[in-house]
Amino acid sequence: MTKLDGNVLAGMLVDVLGWDATASDARCAHCGQHGQIALAVVYMSSMGAVARCPHCDGVLATFVEAEDGRVWFGMPGISALEVAR
Repeated sequence: MTKLDGNVLAGMLVDVLGWDATASDARCAHCGQHGQIALAVVYMSSMGAVARCPHCDGVLATFVEAEDGRVWFGMPGISALEVAR
């Protein structure tokens, strides 16, 4: 697995949310810390990506792309996400 920062998620976030949320503040459901998604620690593989909290290493979000093009997106570790207007 390749270890990257949260900026690598920009394209995937646009695909699933319709906007680039990397500059948005996200609160970790595991430890309560918050910060920009760009600061997350992201592990990439051929199956997709896992974004982890830089403070506690808890899973913030997951992205998995199926062979048929469907995308499975989960945010099990984000208790709140800033949405810019």
